[in-house]
Amino acid sequence: MDALRIGLLGTGTVGGGVIRILATAGDEIARRLGRRVEITHAACRHPESMDEARRKELGGAQLHSDPMEVVEADDVDIVAELIGGEDVALRLIKRALERGRPVVTANKALIAQHGDEVFALARERGVCVAYEASVMGGVPIIQVLRESMSANRLQRVVGIINGTCNYILTKMRTENMEYADALSEAQKLGYAEADPTLDIEGIDAAHKLAIMAAISFGTPLSYPAVFTEGITAVRGVDVRYAEEFGYRIRHLGVARLGEAGLELRAHPALIPSQHLLASVDGVMNAVEVVGDAVGPTLYCGAGAGSGPTASAVVSDMLEVARTMAAPVESRTPALAFQADAVRELPIAPISELKTACYVRMMVKDKAGVLSSLSAILAKHDISIRSVSQHEDADAGGKVPLIFMTHETGDENLSRALDEAALENDIASDILRLRVENLS
Repeated sequence: MDALRIGLLGTGTVGGGVIRILATAGDEIARRLGRRVEITHAACRHPESMDEARRKELGGAQLHSDPMEVVEADDVDIVAELIGGEDVALRLIKRALERGRPVVTANKALIAQHGDEVFALARERGVCVAYEASVMGGVPIIQVLRESMSANRLQRVVGIINGTCNYILTKMRTENMEYADALSEAQKLGYAEADPTLDIEGIDAAHKLAIMAAISFGTPLSYPAVFTEGITAVRGVDVRYAEEFGYRIRHLGVARLGEAGLELRAHPALIPSQHLLASVDGVMNAVEVVGDAVGPTLYCGAGAGSGPTASAVVSDMLEVARTMAAPVESRTPALAFQADAVRELPIAPISELKTACYVRMMVKDKAGVLSSLSAILAKHDISIRSVSQHEDADAGGKVPLIFMTHETGDENLSRALDEAALENDIASDILRLRVENLS
């Protein structure tokens, strides 16, 4: 049988990993697929400067500085988009689909923000778009949600889906690092970009969550509706105080059907230290999926990097090759549900969320401050579960006061903390973290 011909857009971190896998594991892949997989065309910014080792791995592939030349080439069966970004990548993917070419991509931002448009075009042209590598790297969470959980009504998808945030929070806990130092180390090791905004502000996690939520609950992609917070306000003291209360701080993505609608949120939270997610350290990712029939299941592994992400890309190539000859109606839909069965769900506003909360504030070290704060909280129907006050004062003579609330409305607590910040004895720099009991 003729080889499966790949047009590769991008030869960087992930693209380079794909090239390496196909060069070193080509025989094993052919045993699985029944035909060889070959890169016939590849696009990179500066073909003339590609090193000889990479050229050798590419074999006889033609190199192009213009990625559209790869898409337009006649001897390409599948287009693999690995350049990232949105505008250029979207234009290339749409052109490939218009030409009737299946697409494999690792581009989470593009899928989260333009997936509905891309999938509609793919249906119209009778081809598929595979995107396993867009979420959790080499962990096949997309396949799990699209296929393995088909017999379940999913109740909750929650997990650690950004390795950079998890690495920073791990270092803050295990080595008593402050946030800035842990971020700097992550950058030196290549776990964080020079501009880490997408990771540390929760945007990357929000992209991934929007994709998983759409597959899990049969709703259109809703990235703009995801409530998003980063970890930049978390301090070493918060990590240590959380431990005292029996929790660990993780940056979570949460998609859950609640009374007020579909919760979509990506933010730092406290989780019980005995829960399996609390033991996931470093750059690892983990997601818990809860179905009505199967109950809770957990998926864990490397969520980024050349090898894991490239592994998912190559796996998608093989899956696409197997389904290319199948009738469109017999293929698994891109977002798991048939297009005419996708339903808009009401998005639960964060103001209606009810959770316990962790609060850290700096207060004057004097009698009456706690009673004054308790009166403000009581006025807003908020009860304190536990309190911890330490004596390490800052330069202004204020000491940290930390307390955990019982379950309360998000909006109620926001109003109470806004009022507390106006008190002379309380600093306006107040941190509030939600608590996810994961029960």
